[in-house]
Amino acid sequence: MTDINLPLIMGASLLAMASPGPATLAIAATSMSHGRKHGLALASGVTTGSFLWSLAAALGMGAVMAANVWLFEVMRYFGAGYLLFLALKSARSAMTPTGLEQPVIETAELSLGKSYLKGLAIHLTNPKAILFIGSIYALGLPAEATPTDLITVVLLLGSQSALVCQLYAWIFASRPVVSGYRKTRRALDAVFAMLFGVASLRILTSTFGH
Repeated sequence: MTDINLPLIMGASLLAMASPGPATLAIAATSMSHGRKHGLALASGVTTGSFLWSLAAALGMGAVMAANVWLFEVMRYFGAGYLLFLALKSARSAMTPTGLEQPVIETAELSLGKSYLKGLAIHLTNPKAILFIGSIYALGLPAEATPTDLITVVLLLGSQSALVCQLYAWIFASRPVVSGYRKTRRALDAVFAMLFGVASLRILTSTFGH
């Protein structure tokens, strides 16, 4: 492991994971509106997606996607469509009046399994994830890296992703944050709708990987 630039790999990945994006937006929205359990379930889905993309990048899938533009395009449009769906769902919630004393918890419609799959879908439909991780690997891993080295890095990135995502879920499900969400739910849902819409547009207009 002496030739592997772990500070570069872990630092760049931490910045990408901790910065606002579709995954962190979804974790925040779910944790505030549906509670900590659903937030943690969605965060686990995101972590699983991050682990899978990291493993795929280690196996060279990032290079395959970069070389096959059509594959990148299919995933790009699918991911943008899913984020647009989330934007419309948040917009509908923003236009639905509810009492300030109660958060919007759709227990009949949302299960922990669905929350998990939602997080997994958000991360797996973002083709930039594997290209970004692939570029980090290209910069931080030497050409002679062994399978053991690759597995170690994948596990470290997965653990870091789990820590960041679970922390987001715990923070946004805390009592003060939820209390504030109850009072400003419609405004916050409108903001989430706008941000999901912007994320969808950014994926559609992206030229990354071309």
